Amino acid sequence: MTATPGPTPTIVLVGHGMVGQRFLEALAERGLTATHRVVVLCEEPRPAYDRVALTSYFSGKTPEDLSMTDLEFIEKHSIELYVGDPALTVDREAKKVTAKSGQVYDYDILVLATGSFPFVPPVPNKDATGCFVYRTIEDLLAIEEYAKSATTGAVVGGGLLGLEAAGALKGLGLTSHIVEFAPRLMPVQVDEGGGAALLRTIEDMGLTVHTGVGTQEIVVDEAGAVTGMKLSDGSELATDLVVFSAGVRPRDQLARDCGLQVGERGGIAVDEQCRTVNDPHVFAIGECALASDGRVYGLVAPGYEQAETAAATIAADEAAFTGADLSTKLKLLGVDVASFGDAHGTTEDCLDVVYSDSRAGLYKKLVISRDGTLLGGILVGDAEAYGTLRAFTGSVPPVSPESLVLPAGAGASVQLGPSALPDEAVICSCHNVTKGTIRGAVTEHQCTTVPEVKKCTKAGTGCGSCVKVLGQLVNAELEASGVEVDKGLCGCFSQTREELYEIVLALRINKYQDLLDRHGRDTARGGDGCEICKPAVASIIASLAPTIGADGYVLDGEQAALQDTNDHFLANLQKNGSYSVVPRIPGGEITPEKLIVIGEIARDFGLYTKITGGQRIDMFGARVEQLPLIWTRLVDAGFESGHAYGKSLRTVKSCVGQTWCRYGVQDSVRMAIDLELRYRGLRSPHKLKSAVSGCQRECAEAQSKDFGVIATANGWNLYVGGNGGATPRHADLLAQDLSDAELIRLIDRFLMFYIRTADRLERTSTWLDRIPGGLDHVRDVVVEDTLGICEELETLMAAHVDHYRDEWAETINDPEKLARFVSFVNAPDTPDPVVGFVPERDQIKPDLPLLTIGHRPLEGSNQR
Repeated sequence: MTATPGPTPTIVLVGHGMVGQRFLEALAERGLTATHRVVVLCEEPRPAYDRVALTSYFSGKTPEDLSMTDLEFIEKHSIELYVGDPALTVDREAKKVTAKSGQVYDYDILVLATGSFPFVPPVPNKDATGCFVYRTIEDLLAIEEYAKSATTGAVVGGGLLGLEAAGALKGLGLTSHIVEFAPRLMPVQVDEGGGAALLRTIEDMGLTVHTGVGTQEIVVDEAGAVTGMKLSDGSELATDLVVFSAGVRPRDQLARDCGLQVGERGGIAVDEQCRTVNDPHVFAIGECALASDGRVYGLVAPGYEQAETAAATIAADEAAFTGADLSTKLKLLGVDVASFGDAHGTTEDCLDVVYSDSRAGLYKKLVISRDGTLLGGILVGDAEAYGTLRAFTGSVPPVSPESLVLPAGAGASVQLGPSALPDEAVICSCHNVTKGTIRGAVTEHQCTTVPEVKKCTKAGTGCGSCVKVLGQLVNAELEASGVEVDKGLCGCFSQTREELYEIVLALRINKYQDLLDRHGRDTARGGDGCEICKPAVASIIASLAPTIGADGYVLDGEQAALQDTNDHFLANLQKNGSYSVVPRIPGGEITPEKLIVIGEIARDFGLYTKITGGQRIDMFGARVEQLPLIWTRLVDAGFESGHAYGKSLRTVKSCVGQTWCRYGVQDSVRMAIDLELRYRGLRSPHKLKSAVSGCQRECAEAQSKDFGVIATANGWNLYVGGNGGATPRHADLLAQDLSDAELIRLIDRFLMFYIRTADRLERTSTWLDRIPGGLDHVRDVVVEDTLGICEELETLMAAHVDHYRDEWAETINDPEKLARFVSFVNAPDTPDPVVGFVPERDQIKPDLPLLTIGHRPLEGSNQR
């Protein structure tokens, strides 16, 4: 006699954020979606998305890009996902959940992943028109819409989200302020020194910071709209938009209403298995949970670990959540900020090792015990070593602490490789993956690539901060096992970019298809290549064009098909499909007549104009068919392409030098113009920036450039390898007190050696740190000529200088080339109707339609 199967047990998940989605994946991995009915009640009008990367919406990512929900996964595992339908009540005695829609769900297991809500200080008029919080995509859409009629924005809170919100407001065109009650920014993550470095960098970006003051009142007009803020120091700040980002609180009201125990300061109390302490059928995970150690964790990594623990417990596996690593690595407004371990030195009798460079916005602190154990640290401005340092936390590093915080090229600095890490070192804190586990994925599970190791171990699939170290570990383990690591440029070529450069130069190969057919992998020969090698080889051919008999014009013949979008149209593509036009203005020196021409062109074509930090004038909003018309007028007035679109020289910035400045000791403007005209159009692995300062006061900021020149009483000092971008790096002194001829000769050699040996998309700063021997080796090669190649490097540069042609002029004088500059090939006179603009501050900005919001239930989900 066959027994009648009982009813399928039901798991109801309340909340579908990042942690909720990870819980669903953990259920599926343990086969629980096949044995249980799984119901998900999601309050937001869209399923789980990457809240950590929320601000990237303002830099072009769409809500779809941020989505973490794979509809195929939902359908495959028969998960019932209801969006826009939150749980309103829980009856624990009857084990039922009632949703906003009125639908009632029975449950055997209830999992609360309700997250947190933004804390809004109880100040008068906090709910006025123009006040927002910064938590969801819908919040961002509302802020974006309101900002269209605003001029100034203020953010209450100088923590992580507060800084991101301020950056978003600035990106929307508002004058932005940050108001932080603590005496420094990000008081939880960084100390006083780190906060000072962060403050300098953020103020340099044009944001105004008010620390040590609180918000007392939101000032409104007669209609109830925001007009300002009263601060605790008695001052008043004029603003017409306020964003509250003063921290979060656990969202535990649903638990309170049904009688679950909550902490004194909030949070649903759970045990080590993430079960609520007074109901074994109810779990709580993520930011709404008060862990057994008495802490509410506001980071995604602990939430993921809690999700794993809850799923394992439901599956009757042994698991426990007893605490989590609170290390974080963030990029705020383009600035790296990281903290790990005991970052504030709370351990008794500990010591600090500090490196600080206020000019570069760098601050690095390590906390060390008396016996040399690394306890924690803070990194601001450069967090490159975060992965390695965090892995060493709790152990004695094999090198001196000071060598770990000094920047590359500082003499005593040491770069530790993955082999120095112990097997128990945690590489991925999001999923608690150790170095030993990663090694096992390679040696025991035969994983040979980073994607394979990610799939096997989940390392690198969370916040992504460990991916670089992960790649180093995988390659190191493969090499240690005797496996030859493929260091080829891509799937089409087994050679590196440097090796392909040598092949092109030695064999005078001037066509990509010839190179692919003769030297590509067997599987690639006769093919079309890929998006990695096409632009890389195109750059090599363009760099060597005069020497190898290639046409230097990037849109001739085969070369045109190899270019990225920007190079393909000799202009930078903008977010609404229009283009920017940036004429070259060597040294920033321009006549009144040329200024008038730029103004007339911008007026006649209705372009947005902006003076850049590189001493040029950008014009935005040109449609593709307008580009040749604009170029014609610019060329007729004596302008040429500024190559803002290319991996080539952008600008050579300068101060006014001794001609005007009373401190100047050399003519920096003349030198800047000479250098910019010499190296214009030089194609390289990445963009190149330069500057010339007329004295040691360094007003042109030459030490943050790929090659920078500073005047001395005896000539010029040459610095190389600087970078003022996302990963700031001070340039290193290559040679000093050079004459004009000596300076140009060394720059010629340096640039051609970089182009010859750098990897694809590798800035000079990264190249200088990576190349064996670093600065000393580069100095030996380009100054001392130890390899005997300097004459060849100089010849290659001379060929480039002699054969330079302006790409805009080449285009407007060739009817065939002009034919590509249309929106529609079959209707060349028709402008693209998608490209639209709206007015802003007497100019224009892109008109981007708001994205549609999803409906409940989610299409493609199971509905019962």
